Amino acid sequence: MFFRGNTQKLNTKIMETQSTAGTLSIEEATNLARQTYDAFFRGDIDGLLELYTEDMDWEVLGPSTLPTAGPHIGKEQVRAFFGKVNDLLVSEKFDVQQYVVQGDTVVALGEFTWTSKVTGRVFDAHFVHVITIRDGKICKFREYTDTAAAVDAMVD
Repeated sequence: MFFRGNTQKLNTKIMETQSTAGTLSIEEATNLARQTYDAFFRGDIDGLLELYTEDMDWEVLGPSTLPTAGPHIGKEQVRAFFGKVNDLLVSEKFDVQQYVVQGDTVVALGEFTWTSKVTGRVFDAHFVHVITIRDGKICKFREYTDTAAAVDAMVD
């Protein structure tokens, strides 16, 4: 299980910038993004992967010294990414504070706190997740966060 107790907070506001998200309404696009976070919080990686396209393009941007950084193409590579996260980190807090929807893109803004299983060090950071939707599924994910804090906490 990725999360201890009730660490996540999903009471968020939605900022409308356009009337639709591709073929989905703003509410449907936001709900799709929320479903992925819900599945992640439950540790339901199979359920999460069902919300992704076969050619899912997932990337955590950051230096090569960050063990979770880099591209992951396709569902099996994304599954391996979540396995790595589970092996390396414990979530102390994960708070999606706002969703912004425009066209086929959902941006999730929030903050998290993780503890490194390797070093025992904790890091806090704000994040921006940019999620792209195609044909009712998520086809692309990008994470932008304070990678220097993550490297300091995770690397000896």
